[in-house]
Amino acid sequence: MSEIFTAAAVVLVLTMAAGLVRVVVGPTPADRMMGVQLIGTTGIAVLLLLGFAFEMPALADVALVFALLAAVSVTALTRRRVGQDRS
Repeated sequence: MSEIFTAAAVVLVLTMAAGLVRVVVGPTPADRMMGVQLIGTTGIAVLLLLGFAFEMPALADVALVFALLAAVSVTALTRRRVGQDRS
């Protein structure tokens, strides 16, 4: 069963690579922000899958912390972007 979790994690890492391309290429700031969100969400999923695959429940705690940080960072990016548009 751990092979299935590991294979799914590898597929998700490839998805993260596609998100990284979107962050670098753009073309709009909204595209870049969505790419960052994709990388963050997929990274959390990869951590959870690897935690199940290698029977390391501590990775679920790390994924939870990353989820909280991702929510805060998107809020900060959105507030910063809206503040720049008003200036």
